[in-house]
Amino acid sequence: MILAEKIVELRKKNGWSQEELAEKLNISRQSVSKWEAGASIPDLDKIIKLSALFSVSTDYLLKDELEEADFTKEPDAVADVEQRSVSMEEANDYLQAVRRHAKRIAAGAVICLLSPIYLITVGGLAEAGVISWSEDMAGGIGTTVLLLLIALGAGLLIASGMALSRYDYLEKEKLILQYGVQGLAEKKKAEFAHTFRTCVITSVVLWIVGAAPLLLAGGFRAGELVLVFCLDILLIMIAGATALFVWAGCIQGSFEKILEEGDYTPKKKEISGKIAPFIAAYWCLAAAVYLAISFANNSWDTSWVVWPVAAVLFAAIYALLEAAAGAGTGKRK
Repeated sequence: MILAEKIVELRKKNGWSQEELAEKLNISRQSVSKWEAGASIPDLDKIIKLSALFSVSTDYLLKDELEEADFTKEPDAVADVEQRSVSMEEANDYLQAVRRHAKRIAAGAVICLLSPIYLITVGGLAEAGVISWSEDMAGGIGTTVLLLLIALGAGLLIASGMALSRYDYLEKEKLILQYGVQGLAEKKKAEFAHTFRTCVITSVVLWIVGAAPLLLAGGFRAGELVLVFCLDILLIMIAGATALFVWAGCIQGSFEKILEEGDYTPKKKEISGKIAPFIAAYWCLAAAVYLAISFANNSWDTSWVVWPVAAVLFAAIYALLEAAAGAGTGKRK
């Protein structure tokens, strides 16, 4: 029995018309008609979808010598599974795109983290009388610079996110890797492993060491201006550590998405889909709190603390939600 005959047989066993099968595959009825007439054959992506829809193996569909289909799953349950075939060209394009945009994403994060430095510094210099500006003038100019830098950093992050959005399916759908894709991703991941470890270790060291000048200055009861400069050093160290971590994390994540490892296994993709609305709402709320505190108290030089606090709180809440969503998924299955 050839592929065309198998499609006809399986379609009729499920009681579907050509129009109904075409609708389930999001194609035209004419395409189904050509398959069944043997005038054309489905591409690999459609073969995979037919396999899931009919609950048969791809081997059964493609090998003429296999006459008996092994129905092991309920058709309705399998038909709901979203699958996406990834070609070698597609995987290469994605990995190269991530390499290009990883630097921009890291730069956007760094600019946002460094944005309070000018405000903190000019405010401290004005208060100490080192510059002749009034504190209000220093605060106004510093706040303007801060907002401009945040706008620039956010612009880089948004632009990179939009450029990579066409690959969002890698985070949401179950992937079927075409020949050679897995080997390509595994090879590039192995080549990057040393760089990734180095970046992570360096980031952690910078995060820890960065606080040392500020702690020492506080311990020796240094003047307020010294504390200001120590705070600047802390922010610079944090920004540097974040740049390395974000850049390396983006590239490492690209390999894990293709290979469906780490945070991108099919189960975790399902959980992430449930939590996604919370993530958007949470960070919108954090931004609203930050702006409200900053404008209400004119405390732009200190209100940036909202972000690290929000990040730590987010990690805790996300872990709880992930555990709850995972438990719900396990019970359903």
